[in-house]
Amino acid sequence: MANLYKYQITTHSVKETKKLGEKVGALLQAVTVLALTGDLGSGKTSFVQGLARGLEVPNDYYITSPSYTLINEYPGRYPLLHVDLYRLEDPIDFEDIGLYDILDNNYVVAIEWADKIRQELLPDHVTIKFEISGDESREICISAHGPKTVNLLSRWQRLLL
Repeated sequence: MANLYKYQITTHSVKETKKLGEKVGALLQAVTVLALTGDLGSGKTSFVQGLARGLEVPNDYYITSPSYTLINEYPGRYPLLHVDLYRLEDPIDFEDIGLYDILDNNYVVAIEWADKIRQELLPDHVTIKFEISGDESREICISAHGPKTVNLLSRWQRLLL
């Protein structure tokens, strides 16, 4: 399945999922919101670990899921904000942690459990859905939501597939 708005990639190991994230991070030429969805253990955090490397976050930063801190910030070519909404239930919580302010600033924002946010509240963004398809393999569906990200995905498609 490949078009300008959506395509699918299969990774066969955690290493490949991280490598995909690294490629995406290296390709980013502007601030972008990445809405990550998928079950526990499906590869969201592994992808963000690679994304950080591609964004040139220094190697001495250990990228972990911000399940309890809710937001981790890392310096890089573009600052990376890693957000985890797993423990939040009420939309008022998103406002309390400053999520909407974050989305309006100059960051690459990777949001785990982004399916908890109504899509219309997100600006132009890329959704990356992770599905477990085997012990180590993952089906990763990447789709664009908005004109800026449709153009972005058309460039990525040539370089990622």
